[in-house]
Amino acid sequence: MTPKIQKHTLVLGASLNPSRFSNICINELVDNDFPVTAVGLREGEVAGVQILKGMPQIEGIHTVTLYLGPQNQPQFYEYILSLKPVRLIFNPGTGNEELASLAEKQGIKVENKCTLLMISGGYY
Repeated sequence: MTPKIQKHTLVLGASLNPSRFSNICINELVDNDFPVTAVGLREGEVAGVQILKGMPQIEGIHTVTLYLGPQNQPQFYEYILSLKPVRLIFNPGTGNEELASLAEKQGIKVENKCTLLMISGGYY
């Protein structure tokens, strides 16, 4: 298994609402010692992680996990690709063939899975 430190994760579509899956994901990543950065519509804090707004440049992102519907993703295409992640996870309801194709052309591994199940199953 790759050391967790190499799996710095960006939760894109982060929410302050504790019932949202993005919020639960941040908590699970923190609880499992994965470094996390979160970007959402509103600034705030979840599990000690500051939710940032906009498209902040972040170094060393291994995984981008999406919690944005396909209709809200186009404005983030260039941003996601500029981070040069190793992996892009489309959580249920976020699948987008156009973004997946762009990512794959840049050598980014694309997964259509649930990040929460990946973490709990030990194959994140």
